Amino acid sequence: MIPHPPGFFPLRAQIPWAPSPEIFSVGPLSLRWYSLGWLLAFGIGYALVRWMYRREGKPLGDLDTILVYMMVGAVVGARLGHCLFYRPDYYLAHPLEIIAFWKGFRGLASHGGALGILLALYLFARKRPNQPYLWLLDRVAAPTALGGMFIRLGNFMNSEILGLPADVPWAVVFRRVDDLPRHPAQLYEAFSYGVVFLVLLALYRRKGSSLPRGLLTGLFFALVFSARFLIEFVKERHVPFEAALPLSLGQILSLPMILGGVFLILWSLRHPVPESTRPATRPGKGRPPKGLPGAGG
Repeated sequence: MIPHPPGFFPLRAQIPWAPSPEIFSVGPLSLRWYSLGWLLAFGIGYALVRWMYRREGKPLGDLDTILVYMMVGAVVGARLGHCLFYRPDYYLAHPLEIIAFWKGFRGLASHGGALGILLALYLFARKRPNQPYLWLLDRVAAPTALGGMFIRLGNFMNSEILGLPADVPWAVVFRRVDDLPRHPAQLYEAFSYGVVFLVLLALYRRKGSSLPRGLLTGLFFALVFSARFLIEFVKERHVPFEAALPLSLGQILSLPMILGGVFLILWSLRHPVPESTRPATRPGKGRPPKGLPGAGG
């Protein structure tokens, strides 16, 4: 058993946690909590964007292509982000390990995933003038925040991305890792991203196409990565070289995202959408898909 640090009060930790990362298996196939998080992220995100496209009269036939672009951008970006941000020495010396999916990817970075989605949607939007880049980013901002919530819940079920040891009453003991009560940092992030999702969805429902382009995207980056920056103070650092840094690598990577978000908010407020270019909102299409927050059931 790992000894408790001085000043600790382990009796205050009331939440032991040791679920299996696997939900069920059938023969060689299995469904894991983390995989379920990704499936929910893309599945519900697809439904939300479809609702927005119907509401604004955009071509629904493009949605399958958008989904593919986002999936590839998110997974490839997150994988490359982990390899190049956190362990560049190893993966540059062993480049085939970057794509060794048959061994199971051990590392995906949210900052890389965000950059991957930005690039993927740029490639999609540049050939579709009826779906401008910033307009499209605004439509996927809320679903992406919701997806981040599901993925962090998957991390919690996997007992990974751990918080620092803590003596708060809600501390969690991740029995599959050690016997220390810790901050449930995954839940802090999941809750924060869920709140950001509700804020962005409420703004879109209220203002729709009259929102300045880039505002929802700017809010997404400013709010999500500000939350990430703050929560990093109670998270374990991922790699040894971070010990020599004044901030964690996650905080350092979050700073340009926050600044970019603030810049985009200010820019968007200076460039409102002209009335003549606003797409009409179809009557009766003002509610999100049934069962989602604000859907009336």
